[in-house]
Amino acid sequence: MTTPSFADAVATAVNELRIEFSPAVVTAEPDGEGGAHVRLDPVELGSPILQKTTWVAFRIPYNYPYADVYPHFVRPDLRVDGGALSAGMSQVQFLGVPAVQLSRRSNRRVAESDTAAVKLRKVVSWLSSTR
Repeated sequence: MTTPSFADAVATAVNELRIEFSPAVVTAEPDGEGGAHVRLDPVELGSPILQKTTWVAFRIPYNYPYADVYPHFVRPDLRVDGGALSAGMSQVQFLGVPAVQLSRRSNRRVAESDTAAVKLRKVVSWLSSTR
């Protein structure tokens, strides 16, 4: 039996994440369909109500770059002030791990330029501006 691998575009996306988000450790596991379950740790946040860093996880689907990288997941204790989660956030489990799901779909994305790294930068920026 062979071990599933990543589609070429998915492997390229994982490598781009490693470069763009260094020194975060990027791990990627095959999802069995040519895509990958990806986790970066740590990722810096800039909001005073959030933890200083978080892990971020998501799935890059086999049909990337034509499919959106959505949703993203972060640590379950995201808020340090004990307040309620903001709109677009919910407590869930991702691959059996407690997490906060960030729902930030890209409805007008352009496959050639809206890479997984670009999307993650947008998600982190949105998250860091959340009140």
